[in-house]
Amino acid sequence: MEELTKTEERVMQIIWKLKTCFVKDIIDALPDEPKPPYNTISSVVRLLETKGFVGYKAYGKTHEYFPVISKAEYRKESFKKMLSGYFDNSAESLFSFILKEDQCNEEEINKIRDIINKN
Repeated sequence: MEELTKTEERVMQIIWKLKTCFVKDIIDALPDEPKPPYNTISSVVRLLETKGFVGYKAYGKTHEYFPVISKAEYRKESFKKMLSGYFDNSAESLFSFILKEDQCNEEEINKIRDIINKN
């Protein structure tokens, strides 16, 4: 699976959320002010289509876009890349990092412990 740029990923997050959309819907969902031009977002969506992340239904010159790759699939692949690239495929290194950086509170640590004990 091809990696997305930050802009592509931000647009893809909106497409996953909306499930089906037109370029105008994506622009409306973007929080940035001022909004990017229509042609910019249209170009990003076409790149996502070329990369195999979105498909479309054509209504004349208008296209309705939908995700082809699920958010769960992308998350899984991104996590694998992060784990191998930053933590040498070591879950221990990942959890150690999370704990050292105070990214978990006591409740979350207990939930993780319960998940580990169940497996």
